[in-house]
Amino acid sequence: MRRATALVLLVCIVSAGAIPALGVGAGGHQSDTGSADVTANSSTNVTILSYNDIQTAAAKDGNLPRLVHRIDERRAAHDNPTFVMGGGDELSPHALSPVSKWRAPVDVLNLIGPDADTIGNHDLDYGVDAFTNASRASEFPWVVSNLVNETTGKTVEGTKRYEVVERGGVKVGIVGAVYPGVDGSVSENLSARNITAKPVVPSIRKYERVLREREDVDVTVVLLHEGTNEAETVANRTDTDVVLTGHDEVVYRPRVVNGTIISETQARAEYLSEINLTVENGEVVAANGHLLNVTDATPKNETASDIIDDYRSEVDLDSTIAYTETPLDARFATNYHRESNYGDLVTDAMRAKTGADVAITNAGGIRSNSVYGPGNITGGDVFNTLPFGNEVVTVELTGRELEETLASQVTPLESEAGQQYGAEMAMQVSGVRFEWVGHEGRDRIRDVYVNGERLDPNATYEVAVNDFMAGGGSGYPLADEPVVNRTDELLSTTVVDYLKEKKRIAPTTDGRIQRVDNTLDDASVSLDERGKVVMHFDAPADYDGTVAGTFVVSTPGNRTVEAEKVTYDAEEGRLAVRFDDAELAALLGCERTANLDLYGSYNSSKYDQVYFDHSRVNADVTVTLAANGGHEKGTDETDDTGETSERTASPTPTAAAA
Repeated sequence: MRRATALVLLVCIVSAGAIPALGVGAGGHQSDTGSADVTANSSTNVTILSYNDIQTAAAKDGNLPRLVHRIDERRAAHDNPTFVMGGGDELSPHALSPVSKWRAPVDVLNLIGPDADTIGNHDLDYGVDAFTNASRASEFPWVVSNLVNETTGKTVEGTKRYEVVERGGVKVGIVGAVYPGVDGSVSENLSARNITAKPVVPSIRKYERVLREREDVDVTVVLLHEGTNEAETVANRTDTDVVLTGHDEVVYRPRVVNGTIISETQARAEYLSEINLTVENGEVVAANGHLLNVTDATPKNETASDIIDDYRSEVDLDSTIAYTETPLDARFATNYHRESNYGDLVTDAMRAKTGADVAITNAGGIRSNSVYGPGNITGGDVFNTLPFGNEVVTVELTGRELEETLASQVTPLESEAGQQYGAEMAMQVSGVRFEWVGHEGRDRIRDVYVNGERLDPNATYEVAVNDFMAGGGSGYPLADEPVVNRTDELLSTTVVDYLKEKKRIAPTTDGRIQRVDNTLDDASVSLDERGKVVMHFDAPADYDGTVAGTFVVSTPGNRTVEAEKVTYDAEEGRLAVRFDDAELAALLGCERTANLDLYGSYNSSKYDQVYFDHSRVNADVTVTLAANGGHEKGTDETDDTGETSERTASPTPTAAAA
């Protein structure tokens, strides 16, 4: 078939009520001839329903049974041919993995009865052989055109390159594809089994031609587990009619890109995509699209609920194991970009279990994209957030290797991925504190401290990680590092036991991970615990205003003092940051001198951040208690006029405040 080049799409997001009718009025679409009229005699309406990245929803009697109901509801609402498809990552990760692996999601998918699903990286979490077994148990085809066994020349066992479904006189051709870097994000080494993910676009174009010329389909659909950016590339470089994507787990409401309709439903059965097409003489001439919310108000399919509850009854997921006084943040936006209190909890549990100096967990290993509490935390909550079958192991690293390991997870803002997701540091840590710089051309990791002591590049440290990371997963350079201890225990079990022991928790972030966009000159400050001290700096060239209340001086242990006042002279390009002398002196404790950090947020005229509201600046500050210090803390030094005296700190390593 040939798609219409002038296709325009009416899009809305629907939570309840009637779906706007397919039409070519104000939201309609024109064919190549420019005509907006579609005659009933020569045209057929077609509906395509889709989902992607079910993942953790497969383990709870919640959104997945509701999604099943939504699909049944929308099928019943249409008299025209209706097709159902998936965008991959349906089999894993989820909290029932220890008892069901792929079985729970496959049982529910069989209830849905999709016309096809494509393979995603997490569909291989249990290994290639396990996926083959899952495919055999699936009452629907799995399609992927580019994941090829080089020995046999065929796609990975259990999949087809494409599927053709004819319903109501309309033939729909479905081709699948997964991103080429899939080998680096699955638990099994695919290349060791001679399995390769070929480039996506050539594969799709090849089988699109087969579908059009040999199979004579009316509509072509690509199930692409690679994300919306790549879906747009496919739209621009192929002639497919529809691309249903997944993997990046974003809300992408149905829209037209170069004549191709693209849609993504985020993840975890939170939405159902509905695309309605008008097909006339083998050509798509009109379309509209919607995302339908799946909410707590959506009824559940009772059979799907029973399937999940039966599996849940085999493992204790519903018992309370601890109470949290603070919300536990397991959201992707947090764990990929900044320190999270849940990431702190997980890595603290890893260190407590192993006795390691440092613990690191990959941000992608923390799932569910939810916040838990305040309130009771169940075992199921933990397994939902840590659903993989990963065990905790300890590797031995030099300080230099530890720094390289941390740097391996920083994505610069200027990179292709950074432009889509923002600058990232895709990890959570315990026992280590560092600064990360999410920009090209700079050291990505700076000022690393291990348990309060500056990192020694030649020292040896024991680092607790999960075995996926230890094998080189998620780009961690650990595959060749010595493993000195194995717990033979799931990470989720480690965290459950840690919480059971604690019983009541109130975790807060403590400054382990500090983001820096720009640096200021070093400063030295001499204190006598009286009056005020002002630090002067040349502002960064992109400085476009101070964010109030964000400038602080911090110790390596994250004890902080907030600046009393920050003044920016735009004409001179100078910053003046004022602190209370006695408050700074209190940070020294029993020491007479300390190396501290100044942090502050500002509006940037250069950086268009994605996940951050502002840019962040840093300066190293040496603070020394003067020989005549020791006055009563909190008293100000005053001059003859009775005004509080301000002393200036020099932005040089040697000068002291006056």
